[in-house]
Amino acid sequence: MDIDLTPKLAKQVYGGDGGSYHAWCPNELPMLKEGNIGAGKLALTKNGFALPRYSDSAKVAYVLQGSGVAGIVLPEKNEKVVAIKKGDSIALPFGVVTWWYNKEDPELVVLFLGDTKTAHKAGSFTDMYLTGSNGIFTGFSTEFVSRAWDVEESVAKTLVSSQTAKGIVKLDAGFQMPEPKQANRDGMVLNCEEAPLDVDIKGGGRVVVLNTKNLPLVGQVGTGADLVRLNGSAMCSPGFSCDSALQVTYIVRGSGRVQVVGPDGKRILETHLKPGNLFIVPRFCVVSKIADPDGMDWFSIITTPNPKFTNLAGKVSPWKSLSPQVLQASFKVAPEVEKHFSSKRTAEEVFFPPPN
Repeated sequence: MDIDLTPKLAKQVYGGDGGSYHAWCPNELPMLKEGNIGAGKLALTKNGFALPRYSDSAKVAYVLQGSGVAGIVLPEKNEKVVAIKKGDSIALPFGVVTWWYNKEDPELVVLFLGDTKTAHKAGSFTDMYLTGSNGIFTGFSTEFVSRAWDVEESVAKTLVSSQTAKGIVKLDAGFQMPEPKQANRDGMVLNCEEAPLDVDIKGGGRVVVLNTKNLPLVGQVGTGADLVRLNGSAMCSPGFSCDSALQVTYIVRGSGRVQVVGPDGKRILETHLKPGNLFIVPRFCVVSKIADPDGMDWFSIITTPNPKFTNLAGKVSPWKSLSPQVLQASFKVAPEVEKHFSSKRTAEEVFFPPPN
């Protein structure tokens, strides 16, 4: 496998006083295009407002930093105004219109990951803005706009041309945006830092999996997701997605090492990870990570709504199911070596605490 898997940082696409939008480029991270994956990051300063838009791709949004408000309009549904905070995941299906607002935090940062198989460009999101200097209606004639909205042409011109910013604006401090309702979070948002743990290994790490059970809209997006928090110096078992899914990983906090092995036992990635890095594990390739002493957290999407993994170490690995004779023949070792191997990792699974 000759494709470059080196993790990359996002680069700014546009921005201003209200904040900025960053994205990962398929030319620099080829697996984005190869795997039809898009990745972007929205950063809003205090009073920053991301104008209403829709996308050519379904996405999962994850709040990396800060708190704020999101407006979400599903096709032919009423607007839901939702309070968002660090750790929140939101599934955004096709056709959803969203806006984002940072009311009072120094910075609100939201990560977007999703499948681009229906996008204009493989490996990239294209957002279609409803207003602003690049808004959809700037392309229509005044006659078409006035007839569509049933307003005078002078009003149509005012509506279309008054907002001269692109994508993000900074609102006046006293401007009153709609207030969120707690009930609107139900079925729309899952906080991965507060949700029940799917995996909790003492001294090893913790996992919360985002799937159709705890956030049904994930089924419409077509991708699952998880938040993994690996303890200091702990190891994440070598493993692979056993349902042909790609795994797209963003390092949220901390640092550590990663190795990825592909066909013919070839190590196709070995590097040190840091916050902001994004990398993609190809289908059926085996990945393992070891955290630095301060630990490492990452958020991943998996290109199936209910992902399944096979771990190649620990008590749930295939090694524990294979018969001793098969192990002896496969490794070409004596019975006492096989017994020693089989006696290890009988209690641990997925995460392994550091050696004593």
